[in-house]
Amino acid sequence: MGRLETADKQSVHLVENEIQASIDQIFSHLERLEILSSKEPPNKRQNAKLRVDQLKYDVQHLQTALRNFQHRRYTREQQERQREELLSRTFTTNGTQKKILDIANMLGLSNTVMRLIEKRAFQDKYFMIGGMVVTCVVMFLVVQYLT
Repeated sequence: MGRLETADKQSVHLVENEIQASIDQIFSHLERLEILSSKEPPNKRQNAKLRVDQLKYDVQHLQTALRNFQHRRYTREQQERQREELLSRTFTTNGTQKKILDIANMLGLSNTVMRLIEKRAFQDKYFMIGGMVVTCVVMFLVVQYLT
């Protein structure tokens, strides 16, 4: 498992496969040990079965640790892909505004008219926020009055 933590991205899959193969081999040996422990004399049988069960428990923890590592690696790779995808995108708010200005210029609107439109959009934002505040106050007063 230590090799798995320090392995580079190219060899991680090979190390994971080696570990999985080792775990599978250990499971097969444990099955054989379980059969052999049932052939022990009765006074040693209980102790032998207990040791085999403990080994099975330990190997299951190793299997779980491997699965957790694989899940973390898959999640990390997916996050890296999503991050690269987001970084490769170009956000075109300024580009869109420039295109709108170009289209308006083609339609014959002057720069003065365009500035008035932009100013109006800025003022409309304040009217919208003011309207929301007034609506909230009215709703609050209605609730206070009715209750």
